[in-house]
Amino acid sequence: MAPQSLRHSFEVFRDVAPLRNLRRQLLLTNRTVGLVPTMGALHEGHLSLIRQAAAENTDVFVSIYVNPTQFGVSEDLESYPRTWDSDVEKLEKLNDELSRLNGNKTDPKGQAPGRITAILAPTSKVMYPTLPPSSEIDADGSFVTITPLARKLEGASRPVFFRGVATVCMKLFNIATPDRAYFGQKDVQQTVIIKRMAKDFHLGTDIRIGPTARESDGLAMSSRNVYLGTRRRAVGLVLYNALKEAEKAYESGAVKRADILGAANNLTQQVLSEQQAMQPSERALYEVGYISLADPDTLDELDVVDPSKGAILSGAIKVAPVEDTKPGEDCGLGDGKVPVRLIDNFIFKPRV
Repeated sequence: MAPQSLRHSFEVFRDVAPLRNLRRQLLLTNRTVGLVPTMGALHEGHLSLIRQAAAENTDVFVSIYVNPTQFGVSEDLESYPRTWDSDVEKLEKLNDELSRLNGNKTDPKGQAPGRITAILAPTSKVMYPTLPPSSEIDADGSFVTITPLARKLEGASRPVFFRGVATVCMKLFNIATPDRAYFGQKDVQQTVIIKRMAKDFHLGTDIRIGPTARESDGLAMSSRNVYLGTRRRAVGLVLYNALKEAEKAYESGAVKRADILGAANNLTQQVLSEQQAMQPSERALYEVGYISLADPDTLDELDVVDPSKGAILSGAIKVAPVEDTKPGEDCGLGDGKVPVRLIDNFIFKPRV
């Protein structure tokens, strides 16, 4: 649903010029802006980033825009959840929370602690003013490409994805000129690419990374989890559990690729074999996209981890549609017909 002209504790902007006017006023009064880019369908992971932004800035801008150029031609743009009303309700509650926690406090400069002051919810015509957004690999248009990082891992199977991510983030940074921008570690390749973009283009925005928000059983929070349903959600934990096995190996002293990834690969294959042996009305099948052990700066695959530098352990699986549903079964949004790509990662920190 499109943004409505209702009274909120924050301003809702659909166009660039009015938001820039607000940003100019904030700049003249020495206020700082933290930007949290989102595609809506907000969950606790987004809210935790907003809390971090509010703790480090006087004003928080949240963008809500489902960016077409990061979806491939055959990907799920139309089925991506759009939940404007519930998103606004969550942001209003969060502003209430921030007001209660902060009370009449001020920082050493006399500024009040941060809160959400602006939502940017642009149309695609605003974000792509000259040509309509395209997901074709050889499309015409103004794009930002960060290679070779964008061709690795997720980019190997989604060739336009990070072109779309980098392009829309550059646009958002140019529109809002934030002091800081906040991203979650769950999309770890995205964080590496955005950091590289900020460095290579001399952007004045500090890129801040918040920890992955997880459900109580470890599943990484994602807007796409609403598609899973009970059966696929339980099996989807295989990625998290496999990465945990690899993490245990590293923490036990392993540095060789085979020693670290062996347990993870064994677990994903074991669980898949178990599911394949079950009846279609009981099972949830998946494909492993990759399990990666990569350099934290270049994302090059590692045969041996340098303990002084650490590594990024990451993986992706694609959970297939439900084959045979049972009466009354919770199959998630889309009745189990939408394949769901799950990604997750752990950062192997340098050993002292």
